[in-house]
Amino acid sequence: MFLRLLSDVQWRAAHPKWRRMTSSQRSTSTTAEPHPVSLPAQAQVVICGGGIMGTSVAYHLSRMGWKDIVLLEQGRLAAGTTRFCAGIVSTARPMSIELKMAHYSNKLYQQLEQETGVQTGYMKTGSISLAQTQDRLISLKRIASSLNVMGIPCEIISPKKVVQLHPLINIHDLVGAMYVPEDALVSSANVSLALATAASRNGVQIHERTSVSHVTVQKGRVTGVETDRGRIQCEYFVNCAGQWAYELGHSGEEPVHIPLHACEHFYLLTHPLKEPLSSSLPTVVDPDGRIYIRNWQGGILSGGFEKNPKPLFTEGRNQLEIQNLQEDWDHFGPLLSALLRRMPGLEALQIKQLVNCPESFTPDMRCIMGESPTARGYFVLAGMNSAGISYGGGAGKYLAEWMVNGYPSENVWPLDLKRFGPLQSSRTFLRHRVMEVMPLMYDLKVPRWDFQTGRQLRTSPLYDRLDAQGARWMEKHGFERVKYFVPPGKDLLDLDHSKTFYKPDWFDIVGSEVKCCKEAVCVIDMSSFTKFEISSTGDQALETLQYLFSNDLDVPVGHVVHTGMLNEKGGYENDCSIARLSKRSFFMISPTDQQVHCWAWLKNHLPNDSNLTMEDVTWKYTALNLIGPRAVDVLSELSYAPMTAEHFPSLFCKEMSVGYANGIRVMSITHTGEPGFVLYIPIEYALHVYNEVMNMGQKYGIRNAGYYALRSLRIEKFFAFWGQDLDAFTTPMECGREFQVKLEKGMQFVGQEALLEQKQNGVYKRFTMFILEDHDTDMDLWPWWGEPIFRNGRYVGKTTSSAYSYTLERHVCLGFVHHFDEKTGEELVVTTDFINQGEYEIDIAGQRFQAKAKLYPFSSLFTQRRRKDEVELS
Repeated sequence: MFLRLLSDVQWRAAHPKWRRMTSSQRSTSTTAEPHPVSLPAQAQVVICGGGIMGTSVAYHLSRMGWKDIVLLEQGRLAAGTTRFCAGIVSTARPMSIELKMAHYSNKLYQQLEQETGVQTGYMKTGSISLAQTQDRLISLKRIASSLNVMGIPCEIISPKKVVQLHPLINIHDLVGAMYVPEDALVSSANVSLALATAASRNGVQIHERTSVSHVTVQKGRVTGVETDRGRIQCEYFVNCAGQWAYELGHSGEEPVHIPLHACEHFYLLTHPLKEPLSSSLPTVVDPDGRIYIRNWQGGILSGGFEKNPKPLFTEGRNQLEIQNLQEDWDHFGPLLSALLRRMPGLEALQIKQLVNCPESFTPDMRCIMGESPTARGYFVLAGMNSAGISYGGGAGKYLAEWMVNGYPSENVWPLDLKRFGPLQSSRTFLRHRVMEVMPLMYDLKVPRWDFQTGRQLRTSPLYDRLDAQGARWMEKHGFERVKYFVPPGKDLLDLDHSKTFYKPDWFDIVGSEVKCCKEAVCVIDMSSFTKFEISSTGDQALETLQYLFSNDLDVPVGHVVHTGMLNEKGGYENDCSIARLSKRSFFMISPTDQQVHCWAWLKNHLPNDSNLTMEDVTWKYTALNLIGPRAVDVLSELSYAPMTAEHFPSLFCKEMSVGYANGIRVMSITHTGEPGFVLYIPIEYALHVYNEVMNMGQKYGIRNAGYYALRSLRIEKFFAFWGQDLDAFTTPMECGREFQVKLEKGMQFVGQEALLEQKQNGVYKRFTMFILEDHDTDMDLWPWWGEPIFRNGRYVGKTTSSAYSYTLERHVCLGFVHHFDEKTGEELVVTTDFINQGEYEIDIAGQRFQAKAKLYPFSSLFTQRRRKDEVELS
């Protein structure tokens, strides 16, 4: 039988306890077997799922010193999706955290056989990613830049070099390729068994043929697990149930939303060639052909991600061990044709089997890990998007760190379960989205692409009105947000398809919106921002918020404070603005994707006091951002109230009437550094206020604008945004925000000790602004984010966000600079002199561009427009 677990026998033979537990004949039947060894009545941790994720978590927890762990598997270990995994360990990932997980996995698997004695089939073969187009080659070059600065050998090679590495490859349509020599192949099931072996030796109890029915939660904390063999009391539960993670999450009284959905995944197995393929032959990925190819027992294993995937188990159908689903040669036909085009010599090769197995995919193509926002102690690791073996080691490590230390060693926000809300857990949404996600695994993804399915889920009351005026939309946390507005007469179709690594077709449109923000007045619908109200009957709200936030919130009523919500290490859990509405009431505005994360963090830290209340009012208010010097004129005329700086100073909040509508919260803040106001409007008044603003603004040159203009404005003003520039590992001291911290006021707050230490000892990274000096906006590749930064020829960090500055007429990149000792690699303190005295370059897809580094924005340059050759950067 395909991929029989030969090491299964060896492993159990070496462990008498396992011989007793599995003495009855093993079969693929789902019939329950006798269980001579009873379950423990209690444990510190219960892990559900005996595949690569569950065993990796058990392995890493036990290595970190936690021993009271029980792993439950409803069938046999490694008999689910792990059993059918193609076994390709690839580090070629565009996202930094995924790259790090895969790199760690590769190193772990390499030594696992020696550590455990279980054969894992590890073979370092290398991998070749092919490019049929120049755009594909650019995307590979961007990945190669990231790999190289991480110390992972990688090179861009010519088609001729491809043939030298893999003689069977047809190169007639290739323009280049990327070669990663340290990528590997493994037996995925055996890796899982090896991890289980090591975990068992460290004291982890493993029970097969044991199904979890639901997890019990009391007062917001995990208290136990109900199984078909009895109850286990526990402090922590880890859902590693793979494609069944969704159903398991919804099985309890307190549902945990885990948005993933299964699709059928096909790959082909062949008999050996006449001259069997070498086991060290590189794996080949042909994303433009939608296929991957690896050697398998002298023959070929080849699968792919077709354009018309087949979702399954939408109705929640369950099966203990995944059997091979039905073959579908018609469906696999396009992938087979692509394989034969790429390797014509396989025409006469005998096919052994077409394997069809389910793989789980997530709404954004990133795996899911982390703690539930609704049940403390309930952790999740699932939804690997067909990359389970590549991520398994690293993902298990990060989750184990999270559980033991309270946080992982890397920023895993892009993978955090709390990036999703309940709205992404609709089965219809998930079914439709994964039908788009699976083809996207190999589609060319240029900067700022958008999902097309599951759209118009959350919209502003102004959506139809803005759409009729040419709005082009993107989606954030399920919320539709405007990118820019297409002027009348523009070709809408061309703009919808302007996907490029170079200068985009919307360049002039966004430029005109930015110009209007600086010279007249623009309106941006920012209703998607997260909005909470926190109040109390006494002083509880102020006292609590003073402890949870880094800036001083004891300000006069009507003032707005920009502040961080920090963790114990001083890192940003949230970056927000808080308005004091009254002595006992506060209005908090946070980034859109903070809605679930911020709510959970505050709930976990607020005292259990019935006199203290918090309400999510995101849906209650439409937010209109009026940006520009004429915003004051528009609002003055609409409200019959003076709005000048003398009467309405910066960072001020006041309830006003606008037009016929009362109760409009007006704040003198724009999130861009430009003058203006944000209007928080009760949704029933939204359309009226918008119409009034647009009508009154006509004589002042008013126009609509989108988030692309906002991005350009905030980046040229050196404004950091949470989730892009700021994260849980970034402190105010590292990004020039010491002035937003109340260190000198003698008040305790979360993260205070870490910041005091940084103030005394210095910081090890600094948020820095870079202006590209020798970059041709029209002809050169653009920086987007994630580009390596070099100082005096040495790698010192990566960009976190980038935009074209229409004021400076140059590209501006923001990013963090580190200081590493040239001999030891030890991280050193980053001083102002270190930043100012270096010569910098930004690497864009392998090409380096000179850049000028600044720790402060070019504020003097924003008073008037100048030609870039007149700008003195020195």
